[in-house]
Order: sequence, then C-alpha cells, then structure tokens
Amino acid sequence: MSPSPRVQRLLARIINFYPPFLGAGIRVRQSKAEPYTVISSMTLRPWNRNLFGTHFGGSLYAMCDPFFALILARHLGAGYVVWDRSASIEFLRPGRGIVRATFHIPPDEIAKIRERADEGEKVEPRLVAEVVGEDGEVVARVEKRLYVRRARTER
Repeated sequence: MSPSPRVQRLLARIINFYPPFLGAGIRVRQSKAEPYTVISSMTLRPWNRNLFGTHFGGSLYAMCDPFFALILARHLGAGYVVWDRSASIEFLRPGRGIVRATFHIPPDEIAKIRERADEGEKVEPRLVAEVVGEDGEVVARVEKRLYVRRARTER
C-alpha cells in the first residue's frame, strides 16, 4: 500500500534536505494535481556553476537521478524490486537561471509494467525527462532505464 497523498507531500519536502540536493540548491515538489508527477528545480548559484558560469552538468544530472524509480516504486508497492539500470544525459545548451525537470509516469504505463512483472518478466522501461530553462528551451535530456521485477518471497 502506498502512503497517503499527505504523507507523499511530506516526503517530497523532506527530500529537499537530502545533502546532495541541499548542497546543489535542488528543490523538489510533488505535484498536488498529479500523484504520478514530481518536479525538481535548481537556481544557478556560485556553488553549482561550472567554469563557464552555467549550471554544472553533475548538478543537472543530480536533479534528475532518483525520481522515475521513486515514482514507480511508490505506485507499484512493496511487492516489487525497482532499480536504476542505466542512465544517460545529453547536454543540449548551457543552463542559466532556474532550470526545471518534470518526471511523470502515466498510470496505464505503470499498470503495464506491473502486469509484465507479475507474469515473471524482468521489465526494463526507458523513461525520458527534459531539463528546461526559464526561456522554455530544453537544456538537457535525461534517459533512465529501470529494472523492475516481482520481489522474491522467502520460503
């Protein structure tokens, strides 16, 4: 059973104090209107900029790293194993100011993943998110490949 929406919003606030996010200036919020969506943002600061005065690539990736796995694990529930399998980030243009990324997995896609895992398959969905600048231009594209299977029960 997944936590109530209220508990989920509390957890989304607590993640803002996770040291790597706090240090990079990453802010995370759970969408109130859409429980299958997480939004992260980062303001350009002296401690998260690179030599050229734009967002450091590692910080751009950090703001995207865990969210697809967290969304999927939360909505599949305790009977499933969800891991990151691989990830890639493509830097498309320099990031300046505030950048945002939205992570969304539609409920029907989660249902398909659950169905395949329940049939005994190891499922490896590929999910994509874009990091967008204040001007609406895409700064980076992140692709995550997850690993999902039904949890083994102890005998």
